Amino acid sequence: MVCGGTSAQGRPVFMKSNQGFSLIELLIVVVIIGIVAAIAVPNLVSSRRAANEGSTVSALRTLFGANSSYAATVGNGSYAGVPATPGTSSLTELANARLIDDVLGSGEKSGYAFIGDHTVGTPTEQQTFYFAANPAITSGILMTGTKRFGIGTDGVIRQDSAAASLGIPFDAATLAAAQPTNTP
Repeated sequence: MVCGGTSAQGRPVFMKSNQGFSLIELLIVVVIIGIVAAIAVPNLVSSRRAANEGSTVSALRTLFGANSSYAATVGNGSYAGVPATPGTSSLTELANARLIDDVLGSGEKSGYAFIGDHTVGTPTEQQTFYFAANPAITSGILMTGTKRFGIGTDGVIRQDSAAASLGIPFDAATLAAAQPTNTP
């Protein structure tokens, strides 16, 4: 504001300036906002991926417990799902039995796609099961995770972070060969 003299009481009189911001001032503000965004967005995306991965590990633990409970109760000794057909049939059965929520039962949660399968036991072999989780988006800035995860009958959560395999779900053999996670 600009001083326009003094009033009869001796106080300064201010007049409004109609100039607004200059183009340079606006450009400086836009550059500052751009710098802040360039710093914040990668951290936000990285945090979201880490949250997705943590949620996925938790969901796999839930699936392990739910499938064990299913076999002990509703399944009469058999695990959920159609044997030897990897997919979401086991997730659907666990959701129908109200052992997992409907979101996880749909096969997608927190940016990951889930599948499961089991084998039928024989007189010489015990029945087994596994669940696998892969990032729904496997590349680019919108990538939902940097690892694929799985859990088997032994209850050990395993992972693989090879970029080439992020879109390929674990099967029983590849899951057994994968590295255990370091999460408690």
